[in-house]
Amino acid sequence: MSAVPERGFPEEEFAARCTAMQAAMARDGIDAMLFTTEAEIRYFTGFLTPFWQSPTRPWFLAMPPAGKPVAVIPSIGAPLMRSCYVGEVISWSSPAAEDDGISLLADTLAPLLGEGSRLGMMMGRETSLRMPLADFTTLRDRLSIAAIEDMTAAVQRIRMQKSFREIAKIRHVCGLACDVFDGLPGWVHEGMPIAELFRRFKIEALAASVDDVSYLVGSAGPEGYDDIIAPPDERPVAAGDVLMLDTGCVWDGYFCDFDRNFAIGKPGAAAQEAHRRLYDATEAALAAVRPGCVAADLFRVMDAELRPSDGNVPDADDVGRYGHGLGLQLTETPSHAAWDRTEITAGMVLTLEPSITYMATDGSPRMMVAEEDILVTAEGPDLLTRRAPRDLPVID
Repeated sequence: MSAVPERGFPEEEFAARCTAMQAAMARDGIDAMLFTTEAEIRYFTGFLTPFWQSPTRPWFLAMPPAGKPVAVIPSIGAPLMRSCYVGEVISWSSPAAEDDGISLLADTLAPLLGEGSRLGMMMGRETSLRMPLADFTTLRDRLSIAAIEDMTAAVQRIRMQKSFREIAKIRHVCGLACDVFDGLPGWVHEGMPIAELFRRFKIEALAASVDDVSYLVGSAGPEGYDDIIAPPDERPVAAGDVLMLDTGCVWDGYFCDFDRNFAIGKPGAAAQEAHRRLYDATEAALAAVRPGCVAADLFRVMDAELRPSDGNVPDADDVGRYGHGLGLQLTETPSHAAWDRTEITAGMVLTLEPSITYMATDGSPRMMVAEEDILVTAEGPDLLTRRAPRDLPVID
């Protein structure tokens, strides 16, 4: 087993991230950046806390054209933020009835934003404002800016390129989750309620030393399943079922994201064939992924394996994409979708996630999904997960 990575990052890691952001700002004529969401604030400062789960308080990070960023945050987070990569921490008692940090934020940004200046923010796909719209309007009215510019693409491009330290954390959590999946056939049994199965998986993952199992979905049904995002219920798994679990375990703030399928007893022919086709689709993507291809290329080669011409596929055979980026969020850009022309480069961590719908023996529609995590290198893909077999694993 490989050595456990060090937790956290040295200051030089955050300095490099901020320098890359500031270079993009200079290129695009941006005078300051404003970040309001967990992923970006953590990426540039190292501010890691579960307190983001509370929607009550706003959190702000101002990125100047040079030097360390400035945090404008509720006082409850000030001690932790002072240990992070920031030049200054400005705080207030929050939640506040009238002015929940907006005056402090305006005062922080004002020296960076003179008449006719340009403020950069995250405004595109997979972003959110995470502050009251009324407060944002007040902030905008108080600043002498000519424009608010969308810097989503620049930020996402920086974040897509993983450092060797980030890769080590993702590789580690993938290995821990693989160990849990390897042990699963030893404790899952016919008649086990799905909700109990979910709880046991989380217990096993925590015992394997993941920090959290913040994402776990799955399903089970005869010869396949018809849903992959519903919460678990008390229905027991039965002989003839296909069980799928998809997990996003976390270690030191970084995710894995992959699933595994299992047959409870002898699998039906349709389920076995679906699993093999998913394997073949993943193989096609593994053969295609190279620096210089685009995300849509990966969609295309997987889709060619999954959409037959014999008409034996329901109309709903389309979940929109066949994988995505991965890192300090469960899903990141790019999307392996027909429309995504993002160039794949060495240093990206991606999931390959083909899905298929098919007809069960009784004529009802079923679905199956498979997923692996990979690192893109100059030579091609490096699997971070231990590859699922082509034949559907059986739990007797």
